[in-house]
Amino acid sequence: MRFPPRTARATRLGATAALLSALLMGGGTVTATAADTSAAAVGSICHSRLPAQAYTTLNLIERGGPFPYTQDGSVFQNRERVLPSRSSGYYHEYTVQTPGSSTRGARRIVTGQQHQEDYYTADHYASFDLIDHDC
Repeated sequence: MRFPPRTARATRLGATAALLSALLMGGGTVTATAADTSAAAVGSICHSRLPAQAYTTLNLIERGGPFPYTQDGSVFQNRERVLPSRSSGYYHEYTVQTPGSSTRGARRIVTGQQHQEDYYTADHYASFDLIDHDC
């Protein structure tokens, strides 16, 4: 199942803002779960350090396509368990073209449902870097 990732994320921002507001105004406490702490194993990469083709992919994701490969936008299963554990359908994957490759290559962007929750992998899911959109 495909969905426009940024559109779905935008609806979640309102809920996130309400939760943060409640916590800041004297609400309860927030505790980390095992799924949240596994993200510590994921590295990070500055948006400005991505390969040029990743910008093309991110722009296509933002626009909702069209994508060059039929697999783009498909559900990423997280079988490698490198990313935090989430329910099925939470992550979606997109190809980052590799110049000179006759196949899709190994590079991907995997998106989560949170705003700017975009992960880059250059080694076909063996490792991930969370994209820092502020640098």
